[in-house]
Amino acid sequence: MDEYVVEKAIQDIYPDDFAWCYGCGRLNKDGHHIRTGWQGEQTVTFFEPHSKYMGIPGFLYGGAIASLIDCHGTGSASLALHRKNGNEIGDGSVPPRFVTASLNVEFLKPTPQHVTLKAVGTVEEIHPKRWKVATEVYAEETLCARGTVDLVVMPSTFQKQND
Repeated sequence: MDEYVVEKAIQDIYPDDFAWCYGCGRLNKDGHHIRTGWQGEQTVTFFEPHSKYMGIPGFLYGGAIASLIDCHGTGSASLALHRKNGNEIGDGSVPPRFVTASLNVEFLKPTPQHVTLKAVGTVEEIHPKRWKVATEVYAEETLCARGTVDLVVMPSTFQKQND
């Protein structure tokens, strides 16, 4: 197994109507394609930032880090609620989707541009429809950023709009 690959990601089983997010949508050809899976009791994703996400030469733009934390958070909450509902990735069930209520990011160290980043999430249920995910972002062994995402189960009013 490649050390930078999530074998079973929750984003792989999102219904097509909800797989277009710039950060984690598998159907968005221009997006990051963030994929979140389990690593023990925590969640994990890997992200190799492209040069276009440069802040200054050699370092990553902070918005890309925020996007990573945001989408890893939504995927982590989806994984946790999916499991709480008695399901696992690949069992044919449709996972719940979440939207961000708030996002807080703390930039701790400059994040290098050409290093695969690892995001590790810890999920906390606050209420059946509200969850919190704390994420740490590492470049190799260096903790570069951390953030928290407060999330709510996606309301039924979020439907794909016809163009």
